[in-house]
Amino acid sequence: MIGHTAFPEARYQPHRACRRESAGRISGRSAEAFIGCCPAPRWLPNLGRSRYISGMRTPSDADWKSLYPFDSHFFDCDGQQYHYVDEGLGAPLLMVHGNPTWSFYWRHLISAFRDRFRTVAVDHIGCGLSDKPQQYAYTLAQHVANLEALIEHLDLRDITLLAHDWGGAIALGAALRQPERVGRIVLFNTGAFPPPFIPLRIRVCRTPIAGRLAMRGLNLFARAALRMAVEKPERMTPAVCQGLLAPYDSWAHRVAIDRFVRDIPMTRRHPTWQTLADIESGLPTLGDRPVQLIWGMRDWCFTPECLQRFEQVFPHAEVCRLEDAGHYVVEDAHERIVPLVDQFLRASVSPTPAG
Repeated sequence: MIGHTAFPEARYQPHRACRRESAGRISGRSAEAFIGCCPAPRWLPNLGRSRYISGMRTPSDADWKSLYPFDSHFFDCDGQQYHYVDEGLGAPLLMVHGNPTWSFYWRHLISAFRDRFRTVAVDHIGCGLSDKPQQYAYTLAQHVANLEALIEHLDLRDITLLAHDWGGAIALGAALRQPERVGRIVLFNTGAFPPPFIPLRIRVCRTPIAGRLAMRGLNLFARAALRMAVEKPERMTPAVCQGLLAPYDSWAHRVAIDRFVRDIPMTRRHPTWQTLADIESGLPTLGDRPVQLIWGMRDWCFTPECLQRFEQVFPHAEVCRLEDAGHYVVEDAHERIVPLVDQFLRASVSPTPAG
């Protein structure tokens, strides 16, 4: 491919303080160790870092880290360090993010539920504080396999899946492989079927040279989402914006953003088309579980048409339409979402026995 030959990529080497042979706690310095440890390619010296949000003051690292006060854990996933948050005790809530976010996106729900549940929020390989290998199979099938491996490693049972964006297909794909471990499902603005359409603004990002330069050089995909994926821009404070962008601070660290976009199948010839079709065909087998669908109705990507598709698959689902929220629905409406999810969990999760 011309993109790989014309534009050399920096090799990602995780900071030695973050390397672990198996899952376990590391110090609160995990974020410092991962973020900023890989330089931009020499041929792109002025575009490799995103240290500011246009029109806003530059926040310090402490600003966004105070919003994400969670211990880091790592799981060795076939030689790659797979990061996850693991807070609290009780029935597990497994939170699965999409592109271009990471476990930071779930911070409000982690904080709200970790006193009663075991809240586990993953970072896909290439995302967040996980390793970002430059040569890797960044496909839906690979992400599903990685999540399944983590579920087995942690021996999670009676799981409540919470998934957003690409996380829906990944989480539901894993659920179909381990259905006996999944108790209930909460979906936010996502899809798990071949896309009914691909917005022009995303198709443009797939162009071989300009798209890669925009996403990996300028970080335009992640930066644009800070404005285009929300309906309440006042909530995107400098600290929130920097938190969402922080792991994606160089050409090398943006590899998964680019690869997620390129993994969207535009035709049946794309291998992920069949992966999505297989997941879609299996969804009815999960229909006997409690399902909650929470949707930002102003989403231009996962539009209300996607919600209707899920309503057809899960006709008994509890549907919560948030008319004034966009794609980053949890950012737009977390104060309404937490009570909705809490009510759903109280109705469907058996209390954990004392002691």
